[in-house]
Amino acid sequence: MTQTDPTPNPPSTPQVRLSLDTPDLAEAYDQLGYRQFAHGKLLIADLEVLPGHHVLDIGSGTGLLGGYVAGQIVPQGLVVGIDPLPHRIEVAKRRAADNFQVQVGRAEDLAVFPSERFDIVYYNSVFHWIKDKAQALREARRVLKTGGRLGISTAAKERPHDLERVLVSAFGEASGLTQPITHKVDSKELTALFDRVGLIPARLEIRTFTDRFVDVDELLAFNIASSFGNAFADLEDDRRAEVRDVLDHALDAHRLEDGSIQLQRHLIFAVARKA
Repeated sequence: MTQTDPTPNPPSTPQVRLSLDTPDLAEAYDQLGYRQFAHGKLLIADLEVLPGHHVLDIGSGTGLLGGYVAGQIVPQGLVVGIDPLPHRIEVAKRRAADNFQVQVGRAEDLAVFPSERFDIVYYNSVFHWIKDKAQALREARRVLKTGGRLGISTAAKERPHDLERVLVSAFGEASGLTQPITHKVDSKELTALFDRVGLIPARLEIRTFTDRFVDVDELLAFNIASSFGNAFADLEDDRRAEVRDVLDHALDAHRLEDGSIQLQRHLIFAVARKA
């Protein structure tokens, strides 16, 4: 078997499909998404969320971070989480409280919220999934109060994750097996987007995070759940098994003495404000 045996013919224009999510994937993400939750707590610290703030969590997933923020804004604050994936909102409803509400919604259309509604708006590990970023940011700016702050943590296009490099090395850049994140931006592009929609950048940096996985199966489960089914979605079962075995071998350089896998991810953390 050659390195490229498991590779299907890649689609000409890969599309992110929300319909691939399932209740099982939502439950898996609720267990495996603690990595994004850790990133999110750093973003919340950057945003200086305070008691009494009204906060909009865009792409709130299963509500891990929203529930945490709800504990930071008591007694009179409010967190509203929206996500386009109904199965994840169903899980998030378990964490809902008087000061934490969740509903299905999309970043590009916040018409349900009046202008000048929130002190803080943030996208934690979700901005790279949004295609029309300018429209999403315009909507975020509209619902922000004057002087309000917007925060983003997102995959950095200028610094690919270790897993992306491994996949390209093992299967080739045109294989269709690289991560299905098709809308990443780099730091300059994000700064330009802020300027385009009338947001003033306050800080921007790339931070590196190290993840450990027990084995390749946990790594695959994390990526499939995090991508709501989009990662490796078009592989038949036999092909998926072949890809798993090739990837397992390709990860040897990232394997620790105990057999676990260590990989780095690189995220842009950005904060902007509404003048």
